[in-house]
Amino acid sequence: MNDTKPKKQAAIAPPPRRSRRKNGGITLRDVAALAGVAPITASRALNTPSVVSEQILQRVKKAVEQTGYVPNMLAGGLASRKSRLVAAVVPTISGNVFLEVVQSLTASLAACGYQLMLGQSGYEDSREDELLEAIIGRRPDGVILTGIMRSEQGRKRLLNSGIPVVETWDLTDHPIDMLIGFSHEQVGVEVAQYLHNRGRRRVATLSANDERAQRRMKAFSDAAIALGMALPGETAVPDWVMQAPTNVGMGRTGLRELLARHPDIDALFCSSDTVALGVLTEAQAQGIQVPERLAVVGLGDLGFARDLNPPLTTVRIDGAKIGSMAAHFIVERSQEREVRAGIVDIGFCIVERGSA
Repeated sequence: MNDTKPKKQAAIAPPPRRSRRKNGGITLRDVAALAGVAPITASRALNTPSVVSEQILQRVKKAVEQTGYVPNMLAGGLASRKSRLVAAVVPTISGNVFLEVVQSLTASLAACGYQLMLGQSGYEDSREDELLEAIIGRRPDGVILTGIMRSEQGRKRLLNSGIPVVETWDLTDHPIDMLIGFSHEQVGVEVAQYLHNRGRRRVATLSANDERAQRRMKAFSDAAIALGMALPGETAVPDWVMQAPTNVGMGRTGLRELLARHPDIDALFCSSDTVALGVLTEAQAQGIQVPERLAVVGLGDLGFARDLNPPLTTVRIDGAKIGSMAAHFIVERSQEREVRAGIVDIGFCIVERGSA
């Protein structure tokens, strides 16, 4: 008679319960439990992998993959007072003229371990103040603005926040902090001189209604009149103003309207390459020869400018340099190193092509 008692089956431990926050997110404790390590060890594997063994590192990485865990960068940043986020504000994400700056910012910041957060302020009825309030409340390591901050409320908030700020795409003697830009007035003056040197005597402008474009066009108009490129008694050259942000269709409409009122114009300065593309399209549709009958100058030197027929003469601003320099300034200041070149005039150049 076999009186041996049946052996108990070895108990199978249930999978570790995942501790979830109220929002249901996977936590570091969940990752640690799945990897079979202490939470502090899992934290070290993710933040300073060199201090743990390769075996533990691989177990934690595998647990991260299985759970889809994303580290809470804000929680880590609270200890170091660094968020590793930089906020950039642009008037519009549909404006190709700012795209080069954004791409350069993204790449330059990423190379230093920072991420870019992008905000759109708009042109008319700008929501820049409200946007900045939301950004400052999240305490990024830096703020990059397109243009000069003209709101006193916005300037005060940025100054009081202590966050490094880079204003771009303009010049002023009184920046909030750091500045990388160029003179819109000087752009207007030099384009007028350029067209005058090529024998143009009846010029006009086709412009967006935003403040920077209007300053450019006023400087162009004043310079053109001083050079004798307007009819006697005129106090400004003919112009057509459009709602920002502009598009190709507005350029076509603008040319039709200008020619209906001023059929003798022989040169046109456009506030962007996109508007100039519309002008060239409409000129071709009407059989207007460019540049023989009408010279066209844009601004931005966008990727398509050289491939148009005729290729577009335009004002080139080095957006990639603005982006990389702004990123460098922010990273240096974020790491409490001195930035000596607080104001940088990036300049511009006129790229001469077939349209003018």
